[in-house]
Amino acid sequence: MVPLLLVLLLVLLLFGAGFAVKILWWVALAVLVLWLIGFVARPKGSSGRWYRW
Repeated sequence: MVPLLLVLLLVLLLFGAGFAVKILWWVALAVLVLWLIGFVARPKGSSGRWYRW
């Protein structure tokens, strides 16, 4: 009974980690798109970065 519970716990952990990693990939993709839009749409008068830091 204990090995079965351990296997089920491992499956749940791996499924949860996979779901979290998938969400992190989507967040990283959204940040990349926003960064590219900001890079392309930066003001023409300023030389340098469009962000303050």
